[in-house]
Amino acid sequence: MTVLSILAGYLLLGAVAGTMAGLFGVGGGLIIVPALVFAFSLQGVAPEITMHLAVGTSLATIVVTGASSALGHFRKGSIHKPWFMALLPGLMLGAIGGVFIADNLSGTVLGTLFGVFVLLLATKMVFGLSPKPGSTPPGNVAMTIAGGVVGAISALFGIGGGTMTVPWLSRCGASMTQAVGTSAACGLPIAAVGALTFIVVGWGNPLLPQWTTGFVMWPAFIGIVLTSVPFARVGVRLAHVLSATVLRFSFATLLAVVGLRFILA
Repeated sequence: MTVLSILAGYLLLGAVAGTMAGLFGVGGGLIIVPALVFAFSLQGVAPEITMHLAVGTSLATIVVTGASSALGHFRKGSIHKPWFMALLPGLMLGAIGGVFIADNLSGTVLGTLFGVFVLLLATKMVFGLSPKPGSTPPGNVAMTIAGGVVGAISALFGIGGGTMTVPWLSRCGASMTQAVGTSAACGLPIAAVGALTFIVVGWGNPLLPQWTTGFVMWPAFIGIVLTSVPFARVGVRLAHVLSATVLRFSFATLLAVVGLRFILA
């Protein structure tokens, strides 16, 4: 495969991931990681590092896509800055810890854990499970701990963390607008620190293919970034055509299939 054909494939992957992210209202990581695992397998990437490379590359793409989202929320004043600053130390330390956990896991174990996580999200969506909104925010210590948990899990699985941050902030008393805006801001340090740490821990790995720096594949990064953002708008338009119930159960079904695929692989 030539570099141009590989890049074309990643442009298509980014278009699909962006459309689905806009359609289902989630960060692209849940779509991008499984897609990259499939793409890397077709390229003949060593199975021992396929999952790590997919997670690291996904985080790198979220740096760009997340920055665009966070900037939009910042301009609209929907980021609760004191809560973001309280979460920030935990987010960064957790992201580093999550990458080191991933680095010490085999590709098979990491893939299985990803599958379990995705299945749990599917179950949550089907049954509408979420913490009850609260009114009293916790102190800085609790916020830091929460940030650490969100950062670690997000970096471990290559996601922006919105599926955990939004319910937590809602429980802390944030309006949905504040929860989504602050969550978007939180995804940026998670992705940046996580991607950089994946580059460091993967540096010099003899199994890495061409066009990589540590556990980040640059053709995949470029292709996904170029097409995921504009195609997310396409997904948003489609979301306004379909019913919310259909969208929720469709995405839950997709997550269940992906989760079982990783668990049974």
